[in-house]
Amino acid sequence: MSPEIDVHIAAAQWAKVDALDALTRRCIEISLEECAMSLAHDCEVSVVFSDNTEIQQLNAQWRGLNKPTNVLSFPTPGDLAQKKLLGDIIIAYETVAQEAADQKKSINAHVAHMVMHGFLHLLGYDHECDADAQEMELMERRIAMKMGIKDPYASMDDEPNATRITPSHLT
Repeated sequence: MSPEIDVHIAAAQWAKVDALDALTRRCIEISLEECAMSLAHDCEVSVVFSDNTEIQQLNAQWRGLNKPTNVLSFPTPGDLAQKKLLGDIIIAYETVAQEAADQKKSINAHVAHMVMHGFLHLLGYDHECDADAQEMELMERRIAMKMGIKDPYASMDDEPNATRITPSHLT
């Protein structure tokens, strides 16, 4: 069962991204399908498309890092199958747009990566240790493939001396 998805555009710059609402919903639905997890009936998830100013404030308040980041996830505590509110995902336009340009990918593909990454955090995935990071990255690759978008990590695999570009909230 898919959660109710509340998409909120909090920054005007996001108007430049085509079909943002549909992309977000599709990404969450495919992520949930790929994870095959049971959720509470009528649960909800909130996705806020914001800007660097707001996400920097949240990053400073909740993570002690006074800098903007691409995506933050705030899972609601408790048993996943019992939660009515899965949590919130916040995505910053300026950071995501710059990363997409730097990584030579479309903003839609990078937004999809950030939505799936944030949603996986709400489902309990993390990247605190190498094994968990590998599991999460594999899941992101499988979701991207099902969505018909390029592997979000492919360019790093193809370049032997490249430095992996990770979601900026990891640095």
